[in-house]
Amino acid sequence: MTPRVDVTVVIPTLNGGNDLADLLDAIAVQEGRFRPVVTVVDSGSTDGTLDLLRRHGVRLLTVDPSQFNHADTRNLALAAVDTEYAVLTVQDALPASRSWLAALVQPLQDDVSLAGTWARQQPRQNASQVTAHYLASWIGAQSRARTVGPLTPEELAALPPAERLLACAFDNVCSCVRVSVWREHPFRTTRIAEDLEWAFEVLKAGYRLAFVPEAIVTHSHERSALYELRRTYVVHQRLQALFGLSTVPDLGSLLRACGSTLPLHLRLGASEPRHRVKAVARAVGLAVAFPLGQYLGARSVREGREFLEVRGV
Repeated sequence: MTPRVDVTVVIPTLNGGNDLADLLDAIAVQEGRFRPVVTVVDSGSTDGTLDLLRRHGVRLLTVDPSQFNHADTRNLALAAVDTEYAVLTVQDALPASRSWLAALVQPLQDDVSLAGTWARQQPRQNASQVTAHYLASWIGAQSRARTVGPLTPEELAALPPAERLLACAFDNVCSCVRVSVWREHPFRTTRIAEDLEWAFEVLKAGYRLAFVPEAIVTHSHERSALYELRRTYVVHQRLQALFGLSTVPDLGSLLRACGSTLPLHLRLGASEPRHRVKAVARAVGLAVAFPLGQYLGARSVREGREFLEVRGV
């Protein structure tokens, strides 16, 4: 009989509600030789999340809300891990099958050169047309498996910025890391994109990364245009700093991006079966928020100054 292998599943939580309950249930029924052991880092839940976690018997760590950080919070959990592999996910990403865990972890057992794997994302059934459109065009939603590396630092540096970003694609919405590699290369303290920075670092160190489309999670958000402006701004600050990438480099590019995006967003918003006026208004807002965030984020790094005050992304 093939022995079971424990795999830690790390989940940062804050008022997880029904999404978290569904996630814990989905983890509990995973099939195959990998046995999930859940570790949660909670940052101040007040909605009954802590009671839910205690009922499920998970390992519970806490962090002060003012100290929450995407990188440091995950590092805190990983420092307590005693398994060879650790899955990193979020409280509202729902495994789409009972083979999700095995699909995510098995490649790491099969290939010791892999530092990490990451899962495919699909939108929620009630996702808006705009949300579904953007997720469908992202590499992390594709059906084709992909392995990157090894790449020397010189090879990575020689790539154009957009190709360098593509090589380093990795997403802690749902990933699995080899814990021994994480101990050599913990996540760097940053308010966002700690996963991309980690991928960049481990690739330069000679490891490989694999995208595993068979491991699927359902995950999408219906955020406001203002929230997406702020989030896009900080993401593109990181993309400029890490990869030298400016997707909307100047005012002319910004105007063209808004002009070309608006008709698409109007069509997507108008195609919503319900709440059409609200959907069109949000779609129009996003047609400006996305390119404006890209422009301001990269520019702020190039010029060494802030244009937006951003908290809680």
